[in-house]
Amino acid sequence: MPAPVRPGLTVTPALTIPRAELTERFSRSSGPGGQGVNTTDSRVELSWDVGRSAVLSEAQRQRLLERLAERLVDGVLTVVASEHREQRRNRDAAARRLRALVADALAPPPRARRPTRATRGSQERRLTAKKQRSATKQLRSSKPRRED
Repeated sequence: MPAPVRPGLTVTPALTIPRAELTERFSRSSGPGGQGVNTTDSRVELSWDVGRSAVLSEAQRQRLLERLAERLVDGVLTVVASEHREQRRNRDAAARRLRALVADALAPPPRARRPTRATRGSQERRLTAKKQRSATKQLRSSKPRRED
């Protein structure tokens, strides 16, 4: 039974990577599979050329190149899956990983933290607690008085 033809890999509602831009390579897996490991090409390498992709805007391309710089080799993002015995399941796992990586890298950066000051009440509570703790420790360390 042939695999269903999919138009592409949907990363976000606004971004779908066409199948023509994805490259799959298969090789023998070192994972589970018993004797079948030596004969079937179940390991999957899924690659996507981020630098030459036609579906990315220039801003998206720059963001991906910056955030995925450590994972890219000559602008190509490669994801490997070999944990399953079946090639189909490894293909799906590789697609999920690629989708998650790209979606995380494309997400807008978090808002900058706005610095705030501690309230007067919280400062007073902290100092009061410190004084109480200090008094407790002082009582513990003082030597007992000898009564004559």
